[in-house]
Amino acid sequence: MQRRCDRNRKRSKRRAIYCPCHGCYLDSVSQKYQLYATQAGQLQQRGISRRNALMLVAHQGAVPIDREWLEAFWCDQCQQTKWYHVHRCGERSYELSLAPRELWQQVTGVDHPEGNPSVGEFTRRQSKVIGYKSMKDFHFVGQH
Repeated sequence: MQRRCDRNRKRSKRRAIYCPCHGCYLDSVSQKYQLYATQAGQLQQRGISRRNALMLVAHQGAVPIDREWLEAFWCDQCQQTKWYHVHRCGERSYELSLAPRELWQQVTGVDHPEGNPSVGEFTRRQSKVIGYKSMKDFHFVGQH
């Protein structure tokens, strides 16, 4: 039988997320990055019929995926921070797997790992250069 003070506790409990390798508790070191589906196949993988998936993507463009996100965790045993794809299964149960590269394309609010793909190489290089010597890339007409 539980004590009365334990039964009436209203404070939220710690998320039960454990390291898949060691079984120790994982500490979150980032915010949750919500996943979005932009293709019908991504929704079909999660159990939505082909017809409904096509209609959702056509109507909304990007469909938020419930109960799934990317988050970084620190493991005391590994002494490393790793990014995991977290799937909430039940009220307080979670499935973790290392986040594959493809999932990063389904997340909003995260910088592209190779930088903005719409920016040219020249612009990217110029943004990293500091000082007056950055003019060496600009060649004037008539000069060698």
